[in-house]
Amino acid sequence: MHNFLDRLDTIAKDVNIFLNKLLLKKKKKHLNTPMKYSIFSGGKRFRSGIIINTGKIFNINYKKLIPIAAAVECIHSYSLIHDDLPAMDNDDLRRGKLATHKKFNEFTAILAGNSLLTLAFEILSSKSLKFSSRIKNELIFTLSAYSGASGLAGGQYYDITFENKNISKKKIIEIQKNKTGKLFAFCCESAGIIKQYNLNERNKLKSLGLNIGLLFQIADDLIDFKGNSKIAGKQTKKDKKKGKQTLVKILGYKETLKLAKRLEKKINNEVKKYGIKSNDLIQSIEFILKRKF
Repeated sequence: MHNFLDRLDTIAKDVNIFLNKLLLKKKKKHLNTPMKYSIFSGGKRFRSGIIINTGKIFNINYKKLIPIAAAVECIHSYSLIHDDLPAMDNDDLRRGKLATHKKFNEFTAILAGNSLLTLAFEILSSKSLKFSSRIKNELIFTLSAYSGASGLAGGQYYDITFENKNISKKKIIEIQKNKTGKLFAFCCESAGIIKQYNLNERNKLKSLGLNIGLLFQIADDLIDFKGNSKIAGKQTKKDKKKGKQTLVKILGYKETLKLAKRLEKKINNEVKKYGIKSNDLIQSIEFILKRKF
């Protein structure tokens, strides 16, 4: 696991270098400061790791994947800025620091989030991204679809809408696969897009990513239920207070952990079919339930 964390740290540094160079080109822009505050807030760049480790299976050049990882991190950071707003999850802390709207103000946070969202597509459409126009168009189309009303944003809408309401296990999983899973789906499916695989093969990668995302969200819910706020870098035990509909709420901690371990085993079995080059991706999956933040 130590070697895995070292590799993840290397990926994070390379993504950060790319983003920092990009934002330096936009000097004297007033929103740069809150954008950088959010995107360089100390995240592990786990989604970037999924992109790189999936790409490794299919022999995709590491350097070509860094801009795609950077685009995903922009989407992720935008979503966190907006999730923390008073109108949504109303969180004051993120990764042990003040949330963007607490560090600056609400309108600045909203605009910084919007700017990171659009920056993602600026990256994917850039001439410096060395893929064909067809591949870039498919990357842009897929990421935009998975980030919008039928993906991340839609999942967040239902996550808030169903607070303090009783819904089924199936519905909770559906919401979490959208809210968290769709961005992970892109992380895996992007390899299939780059390789121009057929729809069936892409759907396999998409399904793999959705399950990785679901596992990640379940781990988040377990951390919220039983984790330490100082280690997590954000307030824990808040899902119950807000009436969030989670698997922990309807199944209990122990049964949810059992479900997560079964899901982890299912994902690993799928990944192992890709052979020895899938080892890094398997370590990524094993890290999810071991993390405390």
